[in-house]
Amino acid sequence: MQPETRYARSGDLHIAYQVFGAGSVDLVLVPGFISNVEETWDNPSAARWLERLGRFARVITFDKRGTGLSDRAGSVPTLDERMDDARAVMDAAYSERAVLLGISEGGALAILFAASHPDRCSSLILYGAFATFSGWYPTEKKLAAFYRYVEEKWGTGESVWKYAPSMANDAGFKKIWARHERVGATPAAAKALMRMNQEIDISGVLNAIRVPTLVIHRTEDIAVGIEDGRFLAQHIPHARLAEFAGTDHLPYIGENADDIANEIQEFVTGSRAAVEVDRVLATVLLTDIVGSTKRASDLGDRRWRTLLDQHDNLVRQEISRFRGQEVKSLGDGFLATFDGPARAVWCAAAIIGVAHSLGLQIRCGLHTGEIELKGQDIAGIAVHIAARIAAQAQGGQVLVSRTVRDLVAGSGLRFVDEGTRSLKGLSDKARVFSVAV
Repeated sequence: MQPETRYARSGDLHIAYQVFGAGSVDLVLVPGFISNVEETWDNPSAARWLERLGRFARVITFDKRGTGLSDRAGSVPTLDERMDDARAVMDAAYSERAVLLGISEGGALAILFAASHPDRCSSLILYGAFATFSGWYPTEKKLAAFYRYVEEKWGTGESVWKYAPSMANDAGFKKIWARHERVGATPAAAKALMRMNQEIDISGVLNAIRVPTLVIHRTEDIAVGIEDGRFLAQHIPHARLAEFAGTDHLPYIGENADDIANEIQEFVTGSRAAVEVDRVLATVLLTDIVGSTKRASDLGDRRWRTLLDQHDNLVRQEISRFRGQEVKSLGDGFLATFDGPARAVWCAAAIIGVAHSLGLQIRCGLHTGEIELKGQDIAGIAVHIAARIAAQAQGGQVLVSRTVRDLVAGSGLRFVDEGTRSLKGLSDKARVFSVAV
């Protein structure tokens, strides 16, 4: 029987989700490129596979914004926003902590969520997933063919040969797949989502995952090659790789679909007890008032203190508005962290603006990486990199690392390549980018 569809509020949008199964462990299923939580149950193979998962887990699944029954956004969704959607769905389903199962393109979101919120993710499962977009469409020629398909044949089910080649000659399944395309996304939405997907590159954060991870991949997968699954397993600490024979990309299609479900069950029900989390992926922001010593001397202690208090209040308001966490005041600047890099960059840009209204020039530096939680403070190489980048920035400038630039694809932010810099105390040079504020 099909579960009831409900909606979770994520910002201004509504995200469609379903909850089913009677297991004691919560399993959040992050779907691939497009989905429709209700249409999936009309596909006998998919419904049978989902019911199999529901025997050992309480399954929570949803349509990402812009797909299926969820709201369409006014702009192309970012990984930040999609991560917010997953968290909103978990909150609506009263799930404090869950296993995340990221399928195909949904793997990127699951990886970023697991690294950023290990307190909400007990373990991670990736099926047919990839770290970079090239694992899905490795050449411009193949990508151009996809866009032609969407323009000319979307909704016909012709793409079944890529995702379920073993069913390519099954007229009944092709009809099901054609409807899946139509109710999953409109042609315009499909193209917009793919433009965002083109920017996916989460390879730089794989080593920040600190939860038990299982990578599942079929050895002859036509859509996403086995090399991409092996890359994930090699770069995620202590990840286990389970390879299965077959060319199908869809987990519920193929002779070993039950074996894949069994592998997931064994991993979920046999997972170790949660450990205390002391490391997490975060975007670190450092701000600094340019020429603060001279300005303090010119104004005098009292006037400078008044101006500094105004600065501190406004900066704290912006950090709160963009859902950041203030770590500490640095006297003439702030150290803060964000679980979403795009929000961190927008916050830095906003701080530049409010400081200008006070007649102050601020410089900001950002980097996304693994940090160590030390009570109310933080430490780690990511903090040092952000500090060194901030030191390279000019007044009124937001300078970010390449990792930040790569992770905010589709956010509407524009960057200027500032070249490679030597960062004090670090052996390797780093590519930095300024934000067009």
